[in-house]
Amino acid sequence: MDKVIITRDMVFADLPKREVAAHKGNFGRILLLCGSVGYTGAASLAAMGALRSGSGLVFSGVPEPIYPIVAGKLTEPVVFPLPAEQGALSVKALREILMRLPKMEAVLLGPGLGRTEGTLACVRTVLEEARIPVILDADGINVMATHKDVLRESACPLILTPHEGEFVRLLGRNIVSREEDAMHLARELDCICVLKGHNTVVTDGETCYISPVGNPGMATGGCGDVLAGIITSLCGQGLSPLSAAKCGVWLHGRAGDICAKEIGQYGMLPTDMLQALTRLLP
Repeated sequence: MDKVIITRDMVFADLPKREVAAHKGNFGRILLLCGSVGYTGAASLAAMGALRSGSGLVFSGVPEPIYPIVAGKLTEPVVFPLPAEQGALSVKALREILMRLPKMEAVLLGPGLGRTEGTLACVRTVLEEARIPVILDADGINVMATHKDVLRESACPLILTPHEGEFVRLLGRNIVSREEDAMHLARELDCICVLKGHNTVVTDGETCYISPVGNPGMATGGCGDVLAGIITSLCGQGLSPLSAAKCGVWLHGRAGDICAKEIGQYGMLPTDMLQALTRLLP
């Protein structure tokens, strides 16, 4: 097994250069499908994670019942309502989602999305129709855990970002070796697997990248939403899915370490990490 430690030099060598005459269209158009009733923070944190890591245009589609809340929180992204049922996305949301999809460079599905039939229909259809990188996180993973055939057969470049519980549901058994099991799943599903946790693993099934940064203060709700936004942002800016995943994981962990040093592990919040990104990135 080829195992590589992710370094600062590796990450900053891969980050896209920002030309003097560039405009917002040069830095990616990304679509985020996040949030449901009770989980408005997930949509907000993912969108801000994307913006703080350099996205040019962020389009955040949320279920109609939470639109006023999310739109009130977010001033920089384009927030728009989508048809909902049971407080989550409805299958009727697919019409607008599929209309917007061809104009995007990457799409995120999952943070706070809920586990309804409507969610399943939306996630499944995007996986079948998309030809751009799709980042599947949280409930996006949960609703597809028993539909691995769809994940296997999807034509889009796919990044999965499970924590250990979600990973076990995908794997179908307990973890024996984080690194070897992540590589196995990446090969099985032909995807990039980001197995979150201490020493987060990023793999394409051939090479295993290990993140040496991060700390227990990051073990709080919303932290993973920020990571999902960062990875989606980097895909939208033109990085390959593997590069976006390993760079995103390192930036996220390093931002967490900055917060732990300045604030302390007990009191740090995902929103503090968003601010730390501004001091970490050029």
